[in-house]
Amino acid sequence: MAGITREEVAHLGKLARIELSAEELDHFAGQLDDIIGAVARVSEVAGEDVPPTSHPLPLTNVMRPDTVRPSLTPQEALSGAPAQEQQRFKVPQILGED
Repeated sequence: MAGITREEVAHLGKLARIELSAEELDHFAGQLDDIIGAVARVSEVAGEDVPPTSHPLPLTNVMRPDTVRPSLTPQEALSGAPAQEQQRFKVPQILGED
């Protein structure tokens, strides 16, 4: 497999909207070529009987059931707010929309 070229690195930089110097193009071309080579070696080792995985250990999402528990009333939650409006925290407008 041919190594990644400076032109390909420049193209990737353009897609990512990153301006790269000539030295960076050479440096990143070498690094990306090493990464591509490492991925190719892993692909060679993985047999057809080995399923692709994203993590070496199985992951499970630990969820707890939703239960109603005592919490603050709106008045208690807003008691320390510098400004409030209609039982909500009032914050400065930042997007310029009404």
